[in-house]
Amino acid sequence: MKVDAEILELFTRELALCGVKAGESVVVLTADDEWAENAHAFMAAAGQLGATTFNLNVRRGQSNAVGVQGRHPLVGNALAMQTLKSATMVIDMVGLLFSREQAEIQAAGVRILRVMEPFHVLKQMFPTEDLRRRVEYAKGLLERARQLRFTSAAGTDIVYRLGQYPVISEYGYTNEPGRWDHFPSGFSFTQGDDGAVDGVVVLQPGDILCAFKQYVQSPVTLRVEKGMVVDISGDGLDAQLIESYIDSFHDPRAYAISHIGWGLNEKARWYQFSVTRQLPAEHVMNALSFYGNVLFSLGPNLELGGTNDTACHLDLPMRGCSLWLDDTQILRDGDVIHPEMQVQASTQP
Repeated sequence: MKVDAEILELFTRELALCGVKAGESVVVLTADDEWAENAHAFMAAAGQLGATTFNLNVRRGQSNAVGVQGRHPLVGNALAMQTLKSATMVIDMVGLLFSREQAEIQAAGVRILRVMEPFHVLKQMFPTEDLRRRVEYAKGLLERARQLRFTSAAGTDIVYRLGQYPVISEYGYTNEPGRWDHFPSGFSFTQGDDGAVDGVVVLQPGDILCAFKQYVQSPVTLRVEKGMVVDISGDGLDAQLIESYIDSFHDPRAYAISHIGWGLNEKARWYQFSVTRQLPAEHVMNALSFYGNVLFSLGPNLELGGTNDTACHLDLPMRGCSLWLDDTQILRDGDVIHPEMQVQASTQP
């Protein structure tokens, strides 16, 4: 397969950020015929940097379809797992997130880079050292905080008690043993303590339903008690969509509050889902990473060391919110106001 020169150049830069070098082994993990061009280009890029590389291709079944969190073709595949745990780095194009298998590979000291966006998004949101600096600064604040609160003019007011779970940073590359990241990305997040998230979240038009890759059209109110959504209400279709989607998994743990964080990638575009009809279908990293969003979510928490492995995951990036860590304000009405995380106006798209 011929490798496009622009793709090869970008992927070589990405793997250089990841510290790929001679003597390392890079496994590109794919399923069926998905992402074949990108997989071939990543192997070529790894080879240019002197690494040994090959493609591990597995088959999907109905039970591990794309978009079902924590369900993938590695479950029960001991040989594939042994191979991946023997690598220096795995490029994940299957989707291992929120799975016990991903945690096991990381525990073996393998760094993992998830890549499931089309080339135009990878190019648009390509990571920088400054993005890493700001995301890691946010991580440090979250690690020291004992309470997160976010509000909105629409009526959101919810409090997370913190400290039980670690903090994860995503800035788009990984060069540390056992570290996972998502290319591209741009946020830090954690999980509220078990049973210690309470309040009200009001979704507004323009907030994002990542599971459906669409924008909220009508207000939805979610009442949260002791870390669980106990009521979903709203006069429009969105409240019905959310509740029906969650109920379809037949798992009460799908109503659990999952991770919380905020977006810091100034290259990410909130409006991206509205302009992609002429472009290859994208995943959700623009939505998760756009500058100043509050990344509110429901569902699994295995990624943070929890025990909730429900297959239902709802990311709900919200605009126009204010957010505090203890007494330090980070966001005001959707603007990043903390000086260490701000981007100079001249560099914003």
